Amino acid sequence: MSDTPAPTGSTRTDPAESGDRAFKRGSGGGRRGGRPFPKGRQIDPVALEEVQKTLGNRPRRKDLLIEHLHLFQDRFGHISAAHLAGLAHEMRMAMAEVYEVASFYAHFDIVRENETPPPAVTIRVCDSLTCEMFGAERLLAEIEAETGKEIRVVRAPCMGACDKAPVVAVGHGLVENADVAKAVSAGEAALSGESQHRHIEPTRLDDYLAEGGYALLRECLSGARKPEELLEILGQSALRGLGGAGFPTPRKWGLVRAVEGRKVLAVNADEGEPGTFKDRYYLERDPHRTLEGMLIGAWVVGAEDCYFYLRDEYPEIRELLELEIAGLEAEGLVAHTRVHLRRGAGAYICGEESAMIESIEGKRGYPRHRPPYVAQVGIFDRPTLVNNVETLFWIRDIVQKGPAWFNDQGKEGHPGFRSYSVSGRVKNPGVKVAPAGVTARELIEDYCGGMLDGHEFRAYLPGGASGGILPASMADEKLDFGQLEKYGCIVGSHAVVILSDKDSVKDAALNLLRFFEDESCGQCSPCRVGTEKAVKLMMADTWDTGLLNELSATMRDASICGLGQAASNPLSAVMRFFPDEM
Repeated sequence: MSDTPAPTGSTRTDPAESGDRAFKRGSGGGRRGGRPFPKGRQIDPVALEEVQKTLGNRPRRKDLLIEHLHLFQDRFGHISAAHLAGLAHEMRMAMAEVYEVASFYAHFDIVRENETPPPAVTIRVCDSLTCEMFGAERLLAEIEAETGKEIRVVRAPCMGACDKAPVVAVGHGLVENADVAKAVSAGEAALSGESQHRHIEPTRLDDYLAEGGYALLRECLSGARKPEELLEILGQSALRGLGGAGFPTPRKWGLVRAVEGRKVLAVNADEGEPGTFKDRYYLERDPHRTLEGMLIGAWVVGAEDCYFYLRDEYPEIRELLELEIAGLEAEGLVAHTRVHLRRGAGAYICGEESAMIESIEGKRGYPRHRPPYVAQVGIFDRPTLVNNVETLFWIRDIVQKGPAWFNDQGKEGHPGFRSYSVSGRVKNPGVKVAPAGVTARELIEDYCGGMLDGHEFRAYLPGGASGGILPASMADEKLDFGQLEKYGCIVGSHAVVILSDKDSVKDAALNLLRFFEDESCGQCSPCRVGTEKAVKLMMADTWDTGLLNELSATMRDASICGLGQAASNPLSAVMRFFPDEM
């Protein structure tokens, strides 16, 4: 081989004649020469060691990627490019895959090479509708003026505390009924290392057991109850999915139970709809009713795993659940399943059940196309039962007290309880447990103590940001599933925001569309482009109603998921019910 002459025109060089060129190519004289390190992105050995120490003995599974990213964000206050590369190496994942997940979620701060990391403390000022009504814009400007370079001040979407508006979050710890002094003081305290978590007083496991808690679950696990018996009891109740869709719960449980294969249950605690805070209310006060409902549901459908997906804005609840779930395991109440607590990372879209499932699997929260439905192909392609926090909250009482007890709580033709998150221009905002079919006028007068002094009732959102906007003249409409669709509105998660004569309905709709523009996952162009174009058109002094109506119809008809399909509801409602404002 060494005696074979080089072909005519070859650039091959005799090393003896060009020693310098041969040396530069490598000691072997090849085209590339030897390499002191592998090709591709290089792993910083110091960063890799930090990655290994941070992960410790935790599994390196892909579905834990988001959980692992939180570890770096919490420890360093950001995620450096070197740590991303080290994490990709350690988890045997492509760097592009790790980056696309980290960059999808708002609560991860990626710092590229030669970039300056963000300050140690971040103050997030909620600019969603209710907080804006109570001065969020002014508050944001004043906090920025009062803080130094060591504190970052940014806008943030709804934090699930609309009844305490305006709110800010220092880190992720809420400051309720915030003003400049409270926010700056909390920020300075965080700089000195003080925890910003609020104090909550929930029912703990021992107290819940003493009050008869988990007796029903024990009956199920002991064989004293049968899955078919519980399905029959629940089937006589009017319990529905209370996260927004309203699908009959007994039917959903039955569908998943009937599917072949290894089952999974998921608890959707990622409420991010502006105006909604009922899940926070229940989990901060009585988390074990939801946990018992979850464990009973897992037993009925035969779920081998339960995933509790909690939004990142609720750190106190996350710490509480970690302790209480560990207590349940010690008590022997989860022998029939495994419970996994998963932490969201600031993405409203993950409240959509299939996007939540993608996030649980450690991926971007992109909604899936249907069919197949998650009851057939869900988490890790296994049949999956998805329930809301409040839905599971009522399971124990319905079985023990009987379905008639639950059904009789509602108005005629509207059986059952509903938990209405009421905020805005009322004297006593908060979660109001009321009969299904209650009206906005009744909520204001009978549950909230009336309008704030000096404010006249003008309009209301019957179902959060995506529910549309109705005038006060329609305040006697029943707030329940299937009642408002004829007006282009929905009751959704039963978040009711009250506007007064001091508020611009047009500005309120623009605030809501800006929220959807920010929170669109971007997967489909009708939503991604539609929300952006809608915001630009709505910023005009006079709306182009023809173009806005055409855009709204396209978004409703062509978007993949409910975000894009319902995002135009507020602007459509303004054009229909408030033409004087356009």
